[in-house]
Amino acid sequence: MSLLPAPAKAVPPSRSRSRSRSRARRNALVGWGFAGPFAAVFALVFLAPIGYAFYLSLMRDRLIGGTSFVGADNYLQALTDARFWEGSVRVGLFLLVQVPVMLGIALLVALAIDSGRLYGKAFFRVAVFLPYAVPAVVASLMWGFIYGTRFGLVGNLNDAFGLALPDPLSPSLVLASIGNVVTWEFVGYNTLIFYAALKVVPRSLYEAAAIDGAGEWRIVTAIKLPAIRSAVVIATIFSIIGSFQLFNEPNIMQNLAPNAITTDYTPNLYTYSLAFSGQQHNYAATIAIVMGVFTAVIAYAVQLRGMRKG
Repeated sequence: MSLLPAPAKAVPPSRSRSRSRSRARRNALVGWGFAGPFAAVFALVFLAPIGYAFYLSLMRDRLIGGTSFVGADNYLQALTDARFWEGSVRVGLFLLVQVPVMLGIALLVALAIDSGRLYGKAFFRVAVFLPYAVPAVVASLMWGFIYGTRFGLVGNLNDAFGLALPDPLSPSLVLASIGNVVTWEFVGYNTLIFYAALKVVPRSLYEAAAIDGAGEWRIVTAIKLPAIRSAVVIATIFSIIGSFQLFNEPNIMQNLAPNAITTDYTPNLYTYSLAFSGQQHNYAATIAIVMGVFTAVIAYAVQLRGMRKG
C-alpha cells in the first residue's frame, strides 16, 4: 500500500478563468458599493448643474418664438461685452494686490507662531483664526459700518478730532476697502495651512542647521520656506479661485456705496444681476461658464509653475 498522497486533480483552464472573472466582478461590485454614493452625489450636485448651465448657454429667449438654439452666439457676445471685461479687469487687479498681501501676512504669522518665541502662542493662534469663523455677510456688514463717514468709525473719528479722513466707500477706495475685508477674513485660514505644513518639517533639520551656525533667518529661507512650498502653492490656488468668486463683500456693501459698486462690479455680481434682476438666465449661464473656464486655466497654470519650481 502506497503512502504517497494522491495527485491533485488539475483544474480545467476554462473553470479557472471563470473563477477569476467571478472574483473580479465581486471586487468591482464591492468597489462600486463604496464609491457609488459619492459618485451619485458628485454627479447630482456638480456635474448636473454644469451640464444644465452649458445647455442654457446655448439657448436664448426671444420675444417671438420663445427659447431657441443659438449655438456660440452667447459666448461671442460675452467676449465682446465691455461690462464683463471691466469687472474681470477689476477682479484681476484685486487678485494681483490682495492675494500677495494676504499670503505674505499669513506666512509671517505662521512663522512667528512656529518660532516658539511668541508669547501667548495659543491665544494668538486662536485670535488670528477667529475672523475666518465670521460669516462673510456679517463681516461685510461690520466693516461697511466701520467705513461709514456719517454713521461709522471713520465719521466718528472725523467728528471727534476734526479730521477729514478719505471715504473708504468712495469709488477710488472701495476696491481697497473690500480687499481689507477679505484679507481680514482669510489671513487666519491661510495661516492654518502654513502652520500645519511647518509642523511636519522634521525638527532635526533645525538642530543640524543650528549646529552648523545658521541663524533664524537662514533657517527660514533655507529650510522652512522650501519645505512648505507645496502648501504655498495650494494656498495661492485657493486664493486665486476665491478672488474670481468675489461676490458677498461687494454685494453687501452695494447698499452702503451704491455710487461706487455697480451691478457689474465683479463678474459674479454681474452674473447675479443678469439672472435675477434682468431675467437673462441664458446669458448669465454663459458668463458663469466663461469665468469658470478662465479661473480653471489660471489656477492650473499656477499649479504647473509651482510644481516646476518644486
